[in-house]
Amino acid sequence: MAVDKVLLASPRGFCAGVEMAIKALSWMVRTFDGPVYCYHEIVHNKIVVDRFRERGVVFVDDIAEVPEGHPIMLSAHGSAPEVVEAARARGSYVVDAVCPLVTKVHHEVKVRAGKGYHIIYVGHEGHEEAVGTMAVAPDSITRVESVGEVRALPEFTAPVAMLAQTTLSHREWHEVAVSVRERFPEVWTPGRSDLCFATTNRQTALMEIAPRVDAFVVIGSSNSSNTRALERLAAEAGCARVLRVNSAAELPSDLGGTVGVTAGASAPDELVAQVLSALAPRHGVEEVTVTEEDEYFPPPRNIRDLQATVGGAIAALSGADLRTSPALDDRRLAASTVLEALSLP
Repeated sequence: MAVDKVLLASPRGFCAGVEMAIKALSWMVRTFDGPVYCYHEIVHNKIVVDRFRERGVVFVDDIAEVPEGHPIMLSAHGSAPEVVEAARARGSYVVDAVCPLVTKVHHEVKVRAGKGYHIIYVGHEGHEEAVGTMAVAPDSITRVESVGEVRALPEFTAPVAMLAQTTLSHREWHEVAVSVRERFPEVWTPGRSDLCFATTNRQTALMEIAPRVDAFVVIGSSNSSNTRALERLAAEAGCARVLRVNSAAELPSDLGGTVGVTAGASAPDELVAQVLSALAPRHGVEEVTVTEEDEYFPPPRNIRDLQATVGGAIAALSGADLRTSPALDDRRLAASTVLEALSLP
């Protein structure tokens, strides 16, 4: 490999929702006797899922697969209301790690449906987030993902609202949204975009780099919607060679010149470090930053309660004053650090 230089996109990698979900599941793994069950993959990344499997987490696609009385985590992509209800009826301890941005869309679906709207939902068929969102009001929602599907929609007698899967790229959303507005000029849309800020930021950083590179490496799994969106965007930007890899082991040996590198929102820092080491650019790595992300999502409430209980027990056993013992600062604890620690004995 004869790579001259790497242009490294920033922001890249874990978003706030993924950070929250990984840390929450890590707490469950370290607190409860196994196995801990997780409904669907906690996030769409093979390395992350495999790391949790190694620690005894069992991933299921049906809550009925969970033996009664075991702790259950619900994935960051959001779950249908009946799945949440079934988990609470079956699990000894249930944590819903849904991303707050997905929760916002679920709330919008519920409110608009309650007001008599028919919702046009822009999202990918079969994606876990789309499935969970549509289940909030299945009789009041229609999913589309192309201009052709919008044109095939019937004329609704009810007022129309438009919402979106949070991990869509801006290009995926924009073309379809324009078509919906042409068909339904009075369509209601939320005041704040449904599209995930982290997804948009990673795409903006990629576009800043794309014209300057001979090849682009996108790190992330094939079932990650935002990772595949980055891959498509790099190709649409005119990059002669675009590679999506799960890890450095999948890099070809003939890369050369200037190479762009980014990572999807569910890809950990350790994978980026491994890719940079494998590329070994002769003239180093230039980080290209388009914005600073400081968004933080606190753990789900019952994880916060669990943290407080464990922290209090440790303080009491050590003879510390509970009134002055410092609280755990979850914000300063990086999910990548937590994930790497899971592989330690």
